[in-house]
Amino acid sequence: MTRTARPGPRLASECCLPLLREPISADQAADLARLLKALADPTRLRLVSMVAAHEGGEACVCDLTEPLGLTQPTVSHHLKILVDAGIFTRDKRGVWAFYRLVPAALDALSAILSTSA
Repeated sequence: MTRTARPGPRLASECCLPLLREPISADQAADLARLLKALADPTRLRLVSMVAAHEGGEACVCDLTEPLGLTQPTVSHHLKILVDAGIFTRDKRGVWAFYRLVPAALDALSAILSTSA
């Protein structure tokens, strides 16, 4: 079993301190903006929810197309954006790819947006 993710922006926990505690740098803002852009789409928000709630915490594109009412290429495009942002990992098994939420990804984002820490 291999899990692959393309190198991309750093995880939220690696990029920034809580926004309201001290100003972030331009590089930190760019990294955080890439992460937020990946989530700033209704389909991708649904995918995060669907994959996290799916049995075993992972799902194949074939499990997601019908509930979303989208084609496989469209769903795959959205999943690629989430993998590149570090929100999902991708595990290729034969002809299928399975996606799983990176456990710390949303926790780190929450910590960045928090007023404490």
